[in-house]
Amino acid sequence: MATDVRQRLLAAAERLFAERGVDAVSLREINAASGARNTSALQYHFGDRHGVIAAVLAKHRPEVEARRHALLDEAVANGDPDLRSLASALVRPAAAKLAEGDAGAGYLQLVADLINRPRPVIDGLLLDDDEGSIGRWRELVGPLLPPGGAELHHRFTAIQLVHTELARRARRTPRGDDRLFVGNLVDLAAAVLATPVSDETRRLLEARDGG
Repeated sequence: MATDVRQRLLAAAERLFAERGVDAVSLREINAASGARNTSALQYHFGDRHGVIAAVLAKHRPEVEARRHALLDEAVANGDPDLRSLASALVRPAAAKLAEGDAGAGYLQLVADLINRPRPVIDGLLLDDDEGSIGRWRELVGPLLPPGGAELHHRFTAIQLVHTELARRARRTPRGDDRLFVGNLVDLAAAVLATPVSDETRRLLEARDGG
């Protein structure tokens, strides 16, 4: 019974996050939308807002991680990976959540909201430890960035772009076939990573760094 209530609370949170974003949804609304009889059910199962967020991430992240590691394994096994294969490994594991209805949409919107805050919530979420798939992805992408690309955070910009666009796509109804969207998003992520740093930007970067 307790497991059923917890699952209903989690499903309600995902649905409301998908519709309105994480910051526009109150804990009281999640509790009511779940149909829980006890008004303190959410606090009992998750503690607070951070607990709900952590539970949504914990539900979806293992699958995303496994898919990304598999794509990175494939890219490495095929020789020296290029930026497009690494962009694909960034995009496609999360893009698979587009096929999971409200649950996947809620996860994608949550990640986009966290990463687009003025002070992005990224520790343990995206830019994780060296054993996580994004940490591994960053290491593989690093040597392929153009001069100045690392200092200008091309990797983070690509991550931010991908998750923002996936969340936007998840909100679109009716949506139809996602394959063209996903292929184009891979192209865009690869383009961000490969964008050369102009002479003007390089001069500004050097001036900022005291060069």
